Amino acid sequence: MQQTVYIPQEELNEEITIDLKKIFFALWHRKILITTIFLICILSFASLTFILSKKYTVSADLYINKTNNTNMIEINPYVLEELGGTGGGGMATILAGGGNVLANEMELIKSPLVIDKVIRENNLVYKKKLGIFPNKKEGEYISTQAFLGKGKNPIFENKKGSNVLSIEYKSKDPELAYNVVNSIINNYIELHKQLNSEKSKSDQKIIEAEYTKAKQALKQKVDTMNGLPEQAMMSTGNLTAMSAFSNSAQRALSTIKGQVISGERSRIEVTEEAAKVANLSSKLEWARMVDQMSDSSKVLVLKEPQKLRDFEYSSPKLLINILLGIVFGFIASIFAVIIAEITDKKLTYSMLGDNIIYDLENDFSDIKLTLLAKQDKKLAIICFENIPETILPQLQTFANIKFVKADITNEFAQDVKNSDELIIFAKVGQTNSKLYKQIKTMISEMNKKIIQEVLIK
Repeated sequence: MQQTVYIPQEELNEEITIDLKKIFFALWHRKILITTIFLICILSFASLTFILSKKYTVSADLYINKTNNTNMIEINPYVLEELGGTGGGGMATILAGGGNVLANEMELIKSPLVIDKVIRENNLVYKKKLGIFPNKKEGEYISTQAFLGKGKNPIFENKKGSNVLSIEYKSKDPELAYNVVNSIINNYIELHKQLNSEKSKSDQKIIEAEYTKAKQALKQKVDTMNGLPEQAMMSTGNLTAMSAFSNSAQRALSTIKGQVISGERSRIEVTEEAAKVANLSSKLEWARMVDQMSDSSKVLVLKEPQKLRDFEYSSPKLLINILLGIVFGFIASIFAVIIAEITDKKLTYSMLGDNIIYDLENDFSDIKLTLLAKQDKKLAIICFENIPETILPQLQTFANIKFVKADITNEFAQDVKNSDELIIFAKVGQTNSKLYKQIKTMISEMNKKIIQEVLIK
């Protein structure tokens, strides 16, 4: 069900107007306040550079070889051979390391297997809350989750478009910052070595089992080998000639042929088993070599963590604090002006209406034009302050003007009631703001129009 909302046409036609001149004069009138607040903010933020505790940031870059998801692929030809035989996809996938290798490495380096050791090596324990209030866990090692926090310290980042993993840690103690980053790298590399060792031992165990089976099968084939060698047929020439005339010779020749065929079959089987044993022996040799090399890691430290000196802190920075002071100084100044305009006990620019003459002496011609145009109307000049002697005689030449002292009295109300339109003379920073608001409220309730508000310097 739709509901139609009616908006009056006159509301749509209303224009929002901003009197930039009034805003300028209001700001200029508060220039001392603005300057004071602005400078205080800049100086306060700048002083924080020398007051706040210095923080030191230590970083390092690691290159992660994507092929570290296998131990033997780079040095073991039989792995490459077998992968190549399974089609292009299998080998390409392993050589590329898969799409999630770097994501997996990120999880490895952030795992308790690494972080817990880092925490203990650097004695990272729970302390008093804010350094004052007791903590039930005080003195206990912090958890991995607490150490990683919200990902702001330490920071682990995979540099876009590369296999480089960046580590960054910030601390008030430069020595601790260096030790933490160094500890993360060492324990991460040790974890890699451990994983490589486990994989190599697993590979070796599987191949050794297959090798043992193949050797037993070869031995069995050799033990059960029977028949005659192929050369035995070469000495049966006479027997072959006799077989044409003798059935006994034919049967003997047939028996010899059967023994030769049986011998050849046994030889082929033994040869195949021997080749299989030789192949597995080669694989086992490579597996043992990989096992010996499993204490190496495919993690290359591109950028070593550096020990920082006392003056090499990363924050706070003077320039950044000055910029922050400028931004917050501007905002604070605006708020200070707004508050001052609202709470000031004297007349402010924000209390004025729309038709304003800002300089009585310089813009007196504008007042004269208004008075000349309204000679047929009764005008009342409401004076909050005394009109300058240089201007008053010129105003007194207009017969339709009556000068009324601003006050909350019956006489004032009667003078306003007997006038058609009104002109207000007041002084910013001197006229009582409360009285000014009361007079304007009274005029509004009497449905009288204020045609101009004139400011006296």
